[in-house]
Amino acid sequence: MKNTISTELINPKLEAIGKILQIVGWVSIWMQLGLGGTSIFLLILTISGRKFSRTVTPNSQITSFTQGTLPGISMSIFWAVLGILLLLFGCYVGLRIARYGRRLRSPQPDLHPSKAEVMQILRLGAILGFAGMLIFIIGSLSGLGVLLAKSISQPQGVTIYNPTRIIRSLDVFINVCNVTGIAAHFVGTTASAGLFIWLHPEL
Repeated sequence: MKNTISTELINPKLEAIGKILQIVGWVSIWMQLGLGGTSIFLLILTISGRKFSRTVTPNSQITSFTQGTLPGISMSIFWAVLGILLLLFGCYVGLRIARYGRRLRSPQPDLHPSKAEVMQILRLGAILGFAGMLIFIIGSLSGLGVLLAKSISQPQGVTIYNPTRIIRSLDVFINVCNVTGIAAHFVGTTASAGLFIWLHPEL
């Protein structure tokens, strides 16, 4: 009898909204974790490859700027790390969205979050997503600058004796890392902004 009464007290509209919040929240979390994990793996490969490259080519052998490691890689790594930190915070926001959805489906009105709380977390998720995409775009441009500089400095049809002028795998890894990070933040931004637009007239 108590279960029947509790079920009847649940607002069907809040039940539907809560279910959608839970589904979108969990889907965005797992997609961001998957893409973010790929970015972290590529970032680790880039950092470890960079250290190995420094071991093979010690600083004492570097006689000019073009022979050394270009600073764009360091900047690209910095922006990638910052973007991944924002991505982890974005996953937390996705978890909050899913929890708000579960609370909306509760038969106890005291547990229901207010409209202001729901819209605030969705707004925060969208802002984090846009900021994260911007950070990864800056990092990607830094990495592409390195690839462009190395490709221009390579003589065509001539054997390259300086290994630091060769386009290495780590130069590509950091760019793929940044592009994957952009995709991860795009998922979070789409989820938060889409829910915000949809829920604004509903709640």
